[in-house]
Amino acid sequence: MPTPDSRRIIHLDMDAFYASVEILDNPALRGLPVVVGGDSNRGVVCAASYEARKFGVHSALPILTARKLCPQGVFLPVRMARYQEISRRIMEIFLRFTPLVEPLSLDEAFLDVTASQSLMGTAEDIAKQIRKLVRETIGLTVSAGVGTSKLVAKIASDLNKPDGLTIVPPGQEELFLAPLPIGRLWGVGRTTREALALIGVKTIGDLSRMPPAILIAKFGKAGLMLHESARGIDHRPVESRQETKSIGHEETFTEDLRDKKRLEQELLALCCKVGKRVRDKGLVGKTVTIKVKYRDFVQVTRSLTLAEPVADDTSLYQTGRMLLAKTEITLRPIRLLGISLANLSPAEASGQLSLFDDNRARRRKDSLYRALDAINDRYGKDAILPATLVDG
Repeated sequence: MPTPDSRRIIHLDMDAFYASVEILDNPALRGLPVVVGGDSNRGVVCAASYEARKFGVHSALPILTARKLCPQGVFLPVRMARYQEISRRIMEIFLRFTPLVEPLSLDEAFLDVTASQSLMGTAEDIAKQIRKLVRETIGLTVSAGVGTSKLVAKIASDLNKPDGLTIVPPGQEELFLAPLPIGRLWGVGRTTREALALIGVKTIGDLSRMPPAILIAKFGKAGLMLHESARGIDHRPVESRQETKSIGHEETFTEDLRDKKRLEQELLALCCKVGKRVRDKGLVGKTVTIKVKYRDFVQVTRSLTLAEPVADDTSLYQTGRMLLAKTEITLRPIRLLGISLANLSPAEASGQLSLFDDNRARRRKDSLYRALDAINDRYGKDAILPATLVDG
């Protein structure tokens, strides 16, 4: 079994992924400030090309602000299905080198290549091969960091973007981290940075030299974790399978909504999307949560845990509609609405729990939705819709 010092972890991070996919599909956009997140003034930036970043545009920035910073930018809507398609192809490349792939999102992942080195060369060689394959087969660039831990590999991958490769040899973790600003460490936000600055800590090296007792006195157990992180110590394994905790969908409206009937219609459309995704994964869930964001950006959630797990659109909608009634939908304009299903379990297991119940109605409902899903898969996702959504 490899020791922490012998592990070789690669962190791979696609460069400006959503924007790069748009440029890949439309080469005329190359060299232009491309902003993905919407072609209206609603919502936030999902991705910005490096040309757009020069103007201060970055992820999570309100679209309206991005337009002011970069009026010459090319603003494009999100095409999630396309990004997911490209992401699947990229992850397939990663899996050629190791089964230990832990995706963090569509555009980044950790790879544990410790055992792969005997067949495929050093971790550095593997990172170079992966970057070459992604460039030649997909047409995109990916930055990579190689280290003995997730923490070091992730920080390394971010240092030479775009299209960079940073290698941290075993035993050099503390030396590599020392000159970097303290904000590079995971979990160190503005409040923690300000608290550390009061005791003279500005770089990761400053933190590693700080007596652990002082950090523990100031931050509790988190102080010890900070000290270990500053020395590059991170024993977390690369986990190839992560349990899905919840499945949801949300929508930011082009205009703030106040009409109850229209909001319920939007909720039904969201329930259809969530229900389909849950069933496709062979899951059911018991906890339904809705999210509402008002015009003033105040956000509220309402949840209910059901007695029996569900996966059908009707049950989601009935529960979501009840929860929506507990918000201020008719009193305050709403800019965003979302619904999710959590407390998930395999559908087969949930069926066994009702082995001795009269669940014929449930079986009929399951059969109905399987048939509807099959039709929509074959003829398009809008082949069969609830009647109230046809006009929409």
